[in-house]
Amino acid sequence: MSLRNLQFLLRPQSVALIGASATPGTVGAALARNLLDFKGELYFLNPKHATLNGRPCFPDAAALPEAPDLAVICTPAATVPQVVQALGERGTRAAIVVSAGFGEAGDAGRALQQAILDAARPYTLRIIGPNCIGVLNPPLALNASFAPASAAPGRLAFLTQSGALLSAVLDWARPRGIGFSHLISLGDMADVDFGDLLDWLATDPETQAVLLYIEGIREARKFMSAARAAARLKPVVVVKGGRHAQAAQAAATHTGALAGSDRVYDAAFRRAGMLRVPHLGALFGAADILTAARPPRGRRLGIVTNGGGLGVLATDALLDRGGALAELQPETLAALDARLPHTWSHANPVDIIGDADGARYRTALQALAGDPGLDAMLALYCPTGVSDPQEVAREVIVAACAQDAKPLLASWVGGEAVLSARSALAAARVPSYDTPEAAVQAFMYLADYRDNQEMLTQTPPSSPEEFLPDTQGARTLISAALAEGREWLSEIESKSLLECYAIPTVATRFAATPEDAAGLASELAPPYVLKIVSPQITHKSDVGGVALGLPDAAAVAAAAQNMRAQVAARRPDATLAGFAVQTMVQRRQAHELIAGIGSDAQFGPVVLFGQGGTAAEVIGDIALALPPLNLHLAGMLMQQTRVARLLAGYRDRPAAKRDAVALTLVKLAQLAAELTEVAELDINPLLADGEGVLALDARVRLVRANKAAESRLAIRPYPRELECDFRLDDGRSLTLRPVLPEDEHALQRLFSVLTPEEIYLRFMHSMKILPRALAARLTQIDYEREMSWVLCAPGLPGRSDIHALAQLAADPDFERAEFALLVSHEYAGRGVGTRLMRTLIDYARSRGIREIHGLVLRENRNMLDLCTRLGFHLGQVAGELDTVIARLTLGGTSPA
Repeated sequence: MSLRNLQFLLRPQSVALIGASATPGTVGAALARNLLDFKGELYFLNPKHATLNGRPCFPDAAALPEAPDLAVICTPAATVPQVVQALGERGTRAAIVVSAGFGEAGDAGRALQQAILDAARPYTLRIIGPNCIGVLNPPLALNASFAPASAAPGRLAFLTQSGALLSAVLDWARPRGIGFSHLISLGDMADVDFGDLLDWLATDPETQAVLLYIEGIREARKFMSAARAAARLKPVVVVKGGRHAQAAQAAATHTGALAGSDRVYDAAFRRAGMLRVPHLGALFGAADILTAARPPRGRRLGIVTNGGGLGVLATDALLDRGGALAELQPETLAALDARLPHTWSHANPVDIIGDADGARYRTALQALAGDPGLDAMLALYCPTGVSDPQEVAREVIVAACAQDAKPLLASWVGGEAVLSARSALAAARVPSYDTPEAAVQAFMYLADYRDNQEMLTQTPPSSPEEFLPDTQGARTLISAALAEGREWLSEIESKSLLECYAIPTVATRFAATPEDAAGLASELAPPYVLKIVSPQITHKSDVGGVALGLPDAAAVAAAAQNMRAQVAARRPDATLAGFAVQTMVQRRQAHELIAGIGSDAQFGPVVLFGQGGTAAEVIGDIALALPPLNLHLAGMLMQQTRVARLLAGYRDRPAAKRDAVALTLVKLAQLAAELTEVAELDINPLLADGEGVLALDARVRLVRANKAAESRLAIRPYPRELECDFRLDDGRSLTLRPVLPEDEHALQRLFSVLTPEEIYLRFMHSMKILPRALAARLTQIDYEREMSWVLCAPGLPGRSDIHALAQLAADPDFERAEFALLVSHEYAGRGVGTRLMRTLIDYARSRGIREIHGLVLRENRNMLDLCTRLGFHLGQVAGELDTVIARLTLGGTSPA
């Protein structure tokens, strides 16, 4: 990932168009016309012209009076590598390749595309495209595209893989008054991709929100790191094209069949804190509400209306979209009873009757604002002959301004009679919509966005038990199967693999013959379950290979003989290795779930959860998540399914142990992260009831690993290999390990014992408490880009006291990284700071980082002395007399 030279692409001071033309209807002519308004230096290149559009026209890059920051290339594909080479030699550092005929044109086109990259690499010349429509930066009046229209300046950035969509968005947005900071068509993404641009736009002060149209991505980990970093700072809204495309071959297991690529993208967008919407119109509507209102605490909506029908429509829309109608507290009902006519609805929606004026709306909204049982409010109005829509709007605005804890949305339904009122609401920044359904959808965008943001900021609970898998046992089992050339583990082997990760299974025995099966049954408690064991047959019930409720050994033998005949008739190609015998589990109150692991070509392993049983694929009640997981993320995964509501219990069916289900998903995520050979795994059914969970059946498909376990994951997992003992000068032993989200409360405890001076020297300003958002940011890190170590007492994360924190945050280029250090006074002066700084330096070298740096207050003499001893160069920060920047050059090469 790289930000290198993107400033020349996105904020150029000079632009050259190679392939400029005066011929109407050509791409070169359209580009030349669109570039004329650019505020910087503009050069046209075409050896056939001396002038073009009243400007000098140069024959080639060498003839230019200066090296242009940005080149726009629209020459034939075969000429582009040479053009890029010449531009690089001239000093240009960014180019937009509009020309087509590359990756989409077969092997020859792909070879040309690689030639472009080879020509650009020695000069770190960045490429947008090829096969794109171009780039627009409206604040600079830069239209380096052949789109038919330009754009107004604004605060939205739009990135798209489709040039046609960029043109359509321009045409759609202009009459609606929507402006942009950037519009970028990425084309084939040979070099610059979504990850690069998200990194740039995350800190772009001109961009308030980022909108994406994505058809596919290339590097999942790069994309996830950039998306998570951007989504922490501003809304990122995405439309994914190709939702129903069948991009991969049908998988053999239930899990593989259910884990379609679009579901995986959906899981990735959620995990990255982005909001996914279904279509382009929703893209801009979502961006508007996310930048206008703060996200609610939950999904409970309170509705005030002067028409019962409007309230009914809003309620239907709310429940259809997964929201909840808030149940009003008794105090709220009493307040409304005291102030509203006795004919009001006495429930939510709060129907305040058709003659309601503005004062009545304000009264109702103020009562709802104080109700702790709701998270947001919606004011609905329809015109009547006894009320003034503008007067009502003014009072709703007063109610909105009187509180800011809960979002307030509005819908003035009608036409000409309510236009002025809608304008007044919009001017007061009260989100207003034409219909109740549109208003509810906007509320649900806020709620969904808040849930996705929680994945970035919520501190998950510590695991209720210390979980140490038998990884070596699992690897031995897998290696033996691969050595035999097998793709599938047997059911018994699959269950053994689960047991290595402490997932409860039902005891199962192997029998080679029907007679052996009957003999094993006599050693187990009846009734019995009998299943075939065949390396070629994974769905055993499809060939009559499962028998349940067998009462005795004789019935087991007879069932085995029948299965042998069935397999011979239905699958003569299959080998029947034998039979699996087990006691039939009778947990009549248990729910049948499915849990498993799938593999995605882009994002790697995914964890699946949903309703199980033989109809799992037909029902389709499943959700996916990217590993690694913790209990909180596993719980959020479960909540995306309908079956999760059943686990809470209903009627005479008691609640299941949800924590046991969540812990099973965490264990599967760890298995997926550690065992690269496991391509697919499903547990179906996984029984869940008040006793816990039990895996009744399991299937595992293996592949020979061609990637390191850590590198195939879209999100880098916790780097356990960096844990080590840390012995103090008095002989006591502490633990030095990477920070975990569970450490938030321990970090808060550390902060509470710091002196005011220690706080000021570390954070460069005074704080009485550590804000929760900052504490979460310090403990919820992206291990791919950042690394923070905590020095703590041995024990479980979150329960062990933290005595020091050392941080290193790399830029996306992995060229430079910023350090920070905090050591409690109890451990100051004992060499702890020196050892932690050496840990940071060694880690930076191992990642190929060339320089580490940090800001230090001039009065922090201890830190400045430490930096000097370690070889840092100390320099003055421009305009900051009390701040020093400490730099240490490391050398080395950037990691691949």
